[in-house]
Amino acid sequence: MPVEIAPSILTADFANLERELGRIAEADWVHLDVMDGHFVPNLTIGPPVIRRIAQVSPLPTDVHLMIDNPDRFAPDYAAAGADSVTFHLEAAKAPVRLARELRRQGAKAAVAINPATPVAALEDLLDEVDMVLIMSVEPGFGGQSFIERSLGKLARAKALIAGRPVKLEIDGGADRRTTPLIARAGADVIVAGSAVFGAEDPAAEIRALKELAR
Repeated sequence: MPVEIAPSILTADFANLERELGRIAEADWVHLDVMDGHFVPNLTIGPPVIRRIAQVSPLPTDVHLMIDNPDRFAPDYAAAGADSVTFHLEAAKAPVRLARELRRQGAKAAVAINPATPVAALEDLLDEVDMVLIMSVEPGFGGQSFIERSLGKLARAKALIAGRPVKLEIDGGADRRTTPLIARAGADVIVAGSAVFGAEDPAAEIRALKELAR
């Protein structure tokens, strides 16, 4: 299967989000970063904005929760219409129960791990989720440089997932240089923020990243 591209709106024009969504219609997902000012220092959007984006987006919505207490709040994003909801393993108290609740509400369940969290921590959760997200930067800010050791982590995660219907996603620092490396390491979905929305022509940049991923 071709590698999928999921532009992150973190560096988009928040005053014109519907227009920005139209500029990335050639992508496979739109990646929506939710930050609470606690789990990470930044603060972004919540369920009302996600609900409206889900209503107008030409793409499936990939909601990435960088928040404390996802056990309580993550189901709100599934109820808001998110197609996929990602919570951080480091923040969840009952990740199996949470993943099952997200699925019960009709969303795909995904789990993310930070750069310092070992891939082995995911092993007992893989049968409960639809996707694993490897952070290749520290969560909370766009425009960071790619952490090169994430490539080895991706390969280890790919081996751990083998034989399961679980996608492997990576988030942070993806651009024309790193995309071929990320694809070779085994990613199924690549989140790209600044590389896409910082380009003069986001649609052309998406096409270029897809070609490089091949």
